[in-house]
Amino acid sequence: MNKAEEFRNVSELRPGLKGLNLKVKCLSKNEEREVVSKNTGDNLRLNEALIGDVSGSILLTLWNDDIEKVQPEHVYKLNNSYTTVFKGSLRLNIGRNGTVEELPEEVEGFPEVDEVNNLSDKIYEERQSFRSYGGYGNSRSFSRNYDQKNDTGRNNRRKY
Repeated sequence: MNKAEEFRNVSELRPGLKGLNLKVKCLSKNEEREVVSKNTGDNLRLNEALIGDVSGSILLTLWNDDIEKVQPEHVYKLNNSYTTVFKGSLRLNIGRNGTVEELPEEVEGFPEVDEVNNLSDKIYEERQSFRSYGGYGNSRSFSRNYDQKNDTGRNNRRKY
C-alpha cells in the first residue's frame, strides 16, 4: 500500500502533521461566519465541523466552497489534510492541496464515532522560540498539556 492509500485514525493526530489521509464522519457543523483576510482584505466564509472516527473526534476548519461539501451524518475521505493549533485548540485543515470526497456507500457501515475523545478540547500551548535575528517569535513546535512526561517519569515541559 502506498502512502496516499494509508489512512490515519483521528486519535493519532497531533500538531504540525501534514499530508494526512482520513476517513471520517461529520457529526455537526457550527454557524457559518465571515472573516476578513489579513493578507488580501477579502471577505472569506468560515465554518467548523466536528468530524471523527471510532478513535476520536476533532474540529475541521472549512473555508468558502468547502463549507457546502461537508454535511452532518455523511462520511468523507480527506486527502492531504494537515493539523494546526488555533487559540490553543488542535484543528484539522484541508488547505489548497487537500481534497474532500464523499463516501456515500460507507455511511451504513461506518463505526460509531468516539465523541468523548475530542482532540480539539485538549489544550495545546504554542512555544516561543528565539530567532537568529534577535527577536522572539512563534515556532511551529507545540507542547501538549501539562501531563507530558519523558521516560524518567519527570515532567518534560519547560517554560520559554
